[in-house]
Order: sequence, then C-alpha cells, then structure tokens
Amino acid sequence: MPLDVFALSALVDEFLDVLVGGRVQDSVCIDADTLGLEIYVNHRRQYLLLSADAQRPRVHLVGDKLRRGLERPTPLGLLIRSQVEGGKIAHVSQPPWERVLQFEIEGPEGMVSLIVEPMERRSNVLLVKGGMILDCLRRVGPDENRVRLSLPAHQYVPPPPQTGKISPFTLVQEELSSLFEQARQEVPSKRKAHQILTSGLLGISPLLAKEIVYCAAGDPNAGIRAVDTESVMQALVEVMNPLKRREWTPGVVEEDGVSNDFSAYRLTGQTGWRAVSSINEAMAMVFGAPVGDEAYEAAKLPVREAIRAAHLRLETKLASLRRSLTDDAEREILRQSGELILAYQYAIQPGQAEIRAPYDLDTPDLVIALDPSLTPVENAQRYFERYNRAKRALEDVPGLIAEAEGEIAFLQQMAADIDLAASWPDIEEVQTNLHASGYWQGKPIRRTGSKTAPLRVVTPDGFIIWIGRNSRQNEQVTFDKGGPVDLWLHARGVAGAHVIVKNDGRRIPDTVLEAAASLAAYYSAGRQEGKVMVDITERRHVRKIKGGRHGMVTYRNEETRMASPHPASDFVR
Repeated sequence: MPLDVFALSALVDEFLDVLVGGRVQDSVCIDADTLGLEIYVNHRRQYLLLSADAQRPRVHLVGDKLRRGLERPTPLGLLIRSQVEGGKIAHVSQPPWERVLQFEIEGPEGMVSLIVEPMERRSNVLLVKGGMILDCLRRVGPDENRVRLSLPAHQYVPPPPQTGKISPFTLVQEELSSLFEQARQEVPSKRKAHQILTSGLLGISPLLAKEIVYCAAGDPNAGIRAVDTESVMQALVEVMNPLKRREWTPGVVEEDGVSNDFSAYRLTGQTGWRAVSSINEAMAMVFGAPVGDEAYEAAKLPVREAIRAAHLRLETKLASLRRSLTDDAEREILRQSGELILAYQYAIQPGQAEIRAPYDLDTPDLVIALDPSLTPVENAQRYFERYNRAKRALEDVPGLIAEAEGEIAFLQQMAADIDLAASWPDIEEVQTNLHASGYWQGKPIRRTGSKTAPLRVVTPDGFIIWIGRNSRQNEQVTFDKGGPVDLWLHARGVAGAHVIVKNDGRRIPDTVLEAAASLAAYYSAGRQEGKVMVDITERRHVRKIKGGRHGMVTYRNEETRMASPHPASDFVR
C-alpha cells in the first residue's frame, strides 16, 4: 500500500489539473500527524489531506470537508494559518525518482513551499521559505540524522540521491541480464525476481516489480532462476512505456468488497483489481479519510483516557466498600481488645506496651497494643471508640456503594457520549460534564456557545422518532419531546440513547418499532455487537432517578426485543 514514485507522479498530474490556481481558504490540524487544506478552485472546494503518519503516510484529495481533531493546532498548523491560508497554489512538482511532493504557494507573506515526504517511518510535512525550514510535523535532530536535519531555522536538505540504480526508462537487455547474473552467483541464491528489480532499478516498488514478473513468468513471486531475463525485459518495457508517457490507469484491489491496495497502473497479476477514475479516488477508497465522526478521534482520545482512569478508581473503591460489608473481623478485634483490657486491667503494669490474652479458650492469643501513657480503662475506651467509629462507618457503606455505582453509571454514559460525539460542541459537552464532576483536570473547558440537538427521523409512513446522543439530549428527548403515551426505547443494561416514537393516535406498526430499536441499539455502548437487547415501554413508565444526573432514569412495564444496530442515515427518506 505504500505510495510509490508513479502513484505520486499520477497525483502531481491530477493536482496540476485541479488545484493549481486555487486559493487556500482554510487549514485544520486533524491529528498530531495530519493536516488538511480547503482549496477553492474552479467554483468548487477541494479538500486536501496531508499525513506524516509513520505507518500510513499519504497525500490525496477527499470528498468531504476535513475537521480539526486537535483542540489546539500544532506549531506547524499555526504557521500554515499565517503563511498559507489565503495563498494561491502556484505549482505542484516531484523531484525525479523521489517520493516527495512539493506545493509552491503564493502566500500572504510571500512564496512558500509545502513539502510532503510520504515515506514510511521517515514521513514528514515541512513548510519551507527561501530554502529554510519554518517548521515541520516531525522534527529530526542530529541525534537521529546528522546529515539531514528537519528543524526550524535550518536549511531544507532534499533526500540524498539514489546511487547505483538504473532508470527503467533507459535500461537495456545487457544491464538487466547483468543484474540477474550477479544475483544468481550469490550463495545461497534464493532471491525472488521482483527483489532484483526493486533493488536495481529506480522507482520500482515491490507492487510494480511483481506486476512485471507476473507478466514475464505468470508468477509474481518467481525465483531468479525461474525467469528468463529476455521475457522480463519485454514485460518491463510493456509495463513501463505507458508510465513513461504518463498515461495512468489508476485502480484499486478489492477483496470481499474492501479496497486494500491501489496503483497508478493496471495490475493484471492481482485478483480483484479494478480501474477507478483517478488516483485520488483510489487512495481515498483504500485509506479512507478522517471525515464525519472519524474526524474527531484525536480529540476523543484524552477524554476516553480520563473516563477510563476515573472508572478504574471507582471500581477499586467499590470493590473495597463491598468487601467491608462482609469482612467484620477487624471491627470485632477492636471490640474484643477493649473487653480483654478491662478483664485484665488489674494485671497490667504501669508502662506496659502490650498484653497477650485469648478471647476464647480455643482461640490463639490476641496481641493488644497499649499506650503506656494511658490507664487500662482509658486504653479500653480508646478501643471501644475505634470500634464504634467503625460501626458507624459501616452504616454509611450502603449509601457509599450506591453513590459509587451511580458515578460508574455516569462515567459509562460519558463513555457512550464521547463515542457518539460528532462535533466539537458534543466533545466539549462531555469534557464540561467531567470537569464539573472532578474527572477532568486542568482549566475549565472553553465552550463554543452552541449545543447540538437530538436527531429526528421521520419514517416512510410518517412516524417521528427522536434520538438522544448524549445525557443532556436524553433528558430532552424523554421529558420534553416525549409525551406520556409515546413509546420509549433504550438498549438494555448499557449506556446509550433514549429514543422516543411519537404516538399520533395511529397504531405504531412493527416496522417502526424495529427501526426505533435498531436506532437505540446503534446509539449505545453495544453498537459494535451484531444484536442488542432493547427495552420498550410507554414514556409514562419512565422516571428520573432522584438526585441523579441528566438522563439517568428508572423504568418499568417494559418488553424486550433483539435489534441490529443501524444509524439514523439508514432511515432518512
């Protein structure tokens, strides 16, 4: 799946057609390794993704608006705002045989270069002005690379030129035969033919090399002794000639309906390969793009971690409280110690630090610590006081257990809320709820001032379904949108959405109930399961929990059905 030289060349040609002359209207930091640009060109908006992810570096257009996933932009993101936003794309280029893409931009403060190096483990995105690096996504200091530094205020140094490799466009038969002959003389000689092509020729990726070997020998993994170099040369010329003329045939390799590889050329040796309209489309199909709910994954991570840590602390506390209900041995020892001190008070000598005595004839001695500065009676009273405090504390345990269970239920709802969050206001609302409860550290959350509304779905036969996607919306759906005879649904035993089916006087058909149950299942913590149990009751049987938080309710008279999770988009007319 790595971006090879020819995929980047195909990208350059497409970018020259669709981006040059466009104005950069907006920039976003999608995550710590990924940037997005909104470019207005030819009366439409194009969305360009640039990623320096170490495992999946890439640069391509996506079909929908890119969203910021970081609460605060990276240093490079801030510079792009000042140096690139409002600028015009002047040119796009690629150094010969290099996996590097360079965007020349006439920025508001002069010409700058946005350079993308989508090479696994060494990927980077750099902003360069006058040959000097302004900043980059992945800073590389002298401890990592003494020759090629990637640091602000340093000269940009291109990747070192490849030496010892031959251009496949100028390769002749004698040179190819020599490459194979040298490999055959190695001991042991077990190398594959495609490995000879990738190591000896410029720009030949493993994917392209296997296609050439397949065309020559019918087996992409043929060994060097199983191929005829003249056949390899003929196949190489046939495969490379369209690429030399920059005649691209972009496509994807699909398996079970999933696109798992792409190319800028036809792959006859790959089952499931099919052509698509552009290399940008091919890459978007394989990589996907952080749009929609996925756009906010980076912002959700610290919230999930805060919820996870708080949940772990509460579970530990709850386990300790439950143990205290059944383990009264320590309290009994306090009472027995006080009674034994009184029983043996006349045998206790002044200054004595402990006594040893059995409470029952058939039990071992208790070792009872004494305070030498106190009388025996005072020591006994101290033990009785500790015993009584322990008893009083025990009386509080059921309430503390209920409180801890309520907090855990709250955190479970927050976990479901953050999973379902589809915008910054949704995320900030979860952060604010956690902050108010002491589970989010740091400064109070900066609010956007807006709140999201519950989802509204109208079925084909005109029934209205309301869906709450967080605790506040759940309360709104149940007690503001819902009337006493409306139907109320919730995934059984897990945090999730409150769903209301409005009863307009007609009999609610089973198809509507099935749709509502599918929605309740999808907008819940059980959405990853194939089937989810969903409770259904009339809204009049739903009650707020006294002292509970938003959306925390009890209900009765429910019936339960199994439902397959489906999002609201599946039911929009």
